[in-house]
Amino acid sequence: MELKGKKVLVVGLGKSGLAAALFLRRKGAQVTVSDVRSAAALATDIPALLDQGIMVEAGGHGLLTFRRQDLIVVSPGVPLDTPELVQVRNFGLPVIGELELAARFLMGRTLAITGSNGKTTTTSLCGEILTAAFPHVQVGGNIGVPVIALVDESRQDGWSVLEVSSFQLETTYQFHPNIALILNITPDHLDRHGSLENYVAAKERIFANQEPEDALILNADDDVASRAAARTKSRIYWFSRTRIIRQGAFVHEGAIYFRPTEQSAPEFILKVSAIPLKGQHNVENVLAAICAVRLAGVAPEIVRATVERFRAVEHRLEFVANVNGVDYYNDSKATNVDAAMKAIAAFPSGIHLILGGKDKNSDYRLMRPLIQERVKAIYTIGAAAEKIFTHVEGSAPIVNSGTLDVAVTKAAGAAQPGEIILLAPACSSFDQFENYEQRGQVFKDLVFARRGLPEWQNA
Repeated sequence: MELKGKKVLVVGLGKSGLAAALFLRRKGAQVTVSDVRSAAALATDIPALLDQGIMVEAGGHGLLTFRRQDLIVVSPGVPLDTPELVQVRNFGLPVIGELELAARFLMGRTLAITGSNGKTTTTSLCGEILTAAFPHVQVGGNIGVPVIALVDESRQDGWSVLEVSSFQLETTYQFHPNIALILNITPDHLDRHGSLENYVAAKERIFANQEPEDALILNADDDVASRAAARTKSRIYWFSRTRIIRQGAFVHEGAIYFRPTEQSAPEFILKVSAIPLKGQHNVENVLAAICAVRLAGVAPEIVRATVERFRAVEHRLEFVANVNGVDYYNDSKATNVDAAMKAIAAFPSGIHLILGGKDKNSDYRLMRPLIQERVKAIYTIGAAAEKIFTHVEGSAPIVNSGTLDVAVTKAAGAAQPGEIILLAPACSSFDQFENYEQRGQVFKDLVFARRGLPEWQNA
């Protein structure tokens, strides 16, 4: 992809947009950045961009700015139905995402992981296992480090392990992972994609350019994800927590096995009881990771040792502290209904559940049976509180708390020793927080404060 002298517009100055703009400038492009936020809101980043000769349009998008480009690179957080993007696409201007831009330059082999839930845990685990086996491994994407930031350090003999979201995938055209993994597909981001069908189509772009020598790993226990098998040219591998698999990873009699081909004998990997993560959903994440890294050529003993020492990723069913006999768990990453249900299912009973945030056109009624079985009280926060109340009323007592600090205070006052206070919001964070990480950190700070110690003593 020749960029020298090309006029390129980066839309959205988030983490990936900033990294993309700087990369494009290093490649000799004439770069402009456009963001709807004000110049004051972008004050931290604008000086570095201007120093590199990058033009900045702040406070809105100008159609002429968009039309005067050879290429437009859109950040994941920018909806494709933004009017200016719709118009320039109608004019035939190429619009790609940061992931697609990076894919044109990234060297070596790629393992890409998507799904509605479990992406970050599975990506982190795959990265740790591959790092234990190979000298050149990079981890990034939706997990924190933009993919474009991995390009300069990529090597032909290396691996890039990428967490990729539906927002990133919907603007890919040549992205071609050697191993693609779809963990699960449940309704999410319907406010962005418009329908489950569109959301599924975005997820399935992960294997759109795969060939018969590539591998696609699917969840045999997920009806929606498993349908992708009929739409790919790749070699199909499966993982299952409930049945024996002819080619892939599965649980049998309390142990995990991997079968590389239908003709192979199953290889013992490890006991399920040796997995240090809570919840059956994490068994599925481990199964998927085992399948991926064995296909990448990692020896079973390295897989086993790395899984056994792996610990929960921050904000993913993360144990925070025990205060006055009550355990606090931070699952701020549970930004949809399915993820929240998996968090609830990880505990048998006695849960004080904090729910709410920005609604994503979700159906919270799906949670009612699990709430009735395991949740002692619900504490609602944020913009979705009223909708959540109407959907789950009668399944457990509901305390309208408004903000996270009020919810923690009220839950702490009601919880008895041996019970659990669980942040699993089932919503995005953008009504009251910058992102789920900030929401999770605020929750942890509130818990640390209840211990009466400064944060650094509790970390």
